[in-house]
Amino acid sequence: MSLPHAILTALLEKPSSGLELTRRFDRSIGYFWSATHQQIYRELGKLEESGLIRALPAAQPARGKRKEYEVLPAGRTELAGWVGRTEDPKPIRDALLLRMRAAAVVGTQGLEAELRRHLDLHRRQLAEYEDIEQRHFPPERDAAEDRLRHVVLRGGIELERFWTGWLTEALDELGRLPLASR
Repeated sequence: MSLPHAILTALLEKPSSGLELTRRFDRSIGYFWSATHQQIYRELGKLEESGLIRALPAAQPARGKRKEYEVLPAGRTELAGWVGRTEDPKPIRDALLLRMRAAAVVGTQGLEAELRRHLDLHRRQLAEYEDIEQRHFPPERDAAEDRLRHVVLRGGIELERFWTGWLTEALDELGRLPLASR
């Protein structure tokens, strides 16, 4: 149910066309709630049918012109209600963790390379998040909505720090295993 809420959030931040929305997902919301362009367009249609958003009237009717969407009062009410709802955290479901567990019984062939690849990916993501933080959240940017967005980014930074630390530890442990176990 969260994709419609992610779209409502993005549209409340700034009315957008479907194309603009997909680009914004690629640059921001998609870091923590990913969706394909197809899913976003499909969801825009459902939200419009439900009366939560509407396409803004075009200044000039033109065939093939992009529709720009805005959130209606019912959409704002839905999003506000969703923000306050109770929801349990989702259990971790990560194939790399399962592979580590499987390696304990079938051996670690190829695991080191995969751990190093993941470490590199997480280091790059961490660097990207830290760059975003420097560019978009200087200390003087202190409006309430900026502070909340910054907290979300800080969560991403801390998750990447966790993964880089854990992967470094996993690689160290793998290196200490007897050769017969590897």
